[in-house]
Amino acid sequence: MAKVYATGKRKTSVAKVWLTNGSGKLIVNGVTLDEWLGGHESIKKRVKLPLALTKMDSSVDIVAKTFGGGYSAQADALKHGISKALVEFDESLRAILKPKGLLTRDSRVVERKKYGKHKARRSPQFSKR
Repeated sequence: MAKVYATGKRKTSVAKVWLTNGSGKLIVNGVTLDEWLGGHESIKKRVKLPLALTKMDSSVDIVAKTFGGGYSAQADALKHGISKALVEFDESLRAILKPKGLLTRDSRVVERKKYGKHKARRSPQFSKR
């Protein structure tokens, strides 16, 4: 019985993922995925995408801890972590996940605010007089 650990990241969110052989349980922050994400079906589908593509959704158990950012970024971090854990678990799954871009960390983060601007790029309103 192999126990695999991987870390997924997105924006300021981090997901720690432990993957083991099992029956398809997905526990996030001590609760099931359905309890954690409530009625956000599209986000749940996004989290389960690596498992669905590799057809491992009923043969592995996943326990994860997420922190930082919002639930959408946490879900994307979880997806990244699950993908990395699956490749660590079985190297042959890399050929399925890599072309879909699931092993690449989405590095887009919020741009910092500059002085003299309202936000990162938003300038003060122009006044002719």
